[in-house]
Amino acid sequence: MSNNLIILLAWIAGIIIVFAFGKALKVPLKFAIKLLINGIIGGIVILLINLLGQYFEFHISLNVFSALIVGTLGLPGVILLIILKYLL
Repeated sequence: MSNNLIILLAWIAGIIIVFAFGKALKVPLKFAIKLLINGIIGGIVILLINLLGQYFEFHISLNVFSALIVGTLGLPGVILLIILKYLL
């Protein structure tokens, strides 16, 4: 067998594997993209809270976890972070 034929067969096998696992990975990929978008929105909300909170000496640290909490839970996540800020 020539090298070109082996490379072509490996490429075809790779495409078949991608198609076979593509459906199984579709749902987790959608979830990961949704989580990423919500995390970015959560980070923006925290930045707005910090922007308004500078007049009241209030600050919530912006990190991956707090952005994901706000992005995933929405308004209850903001309230949770505010309560945690005052408790800790």
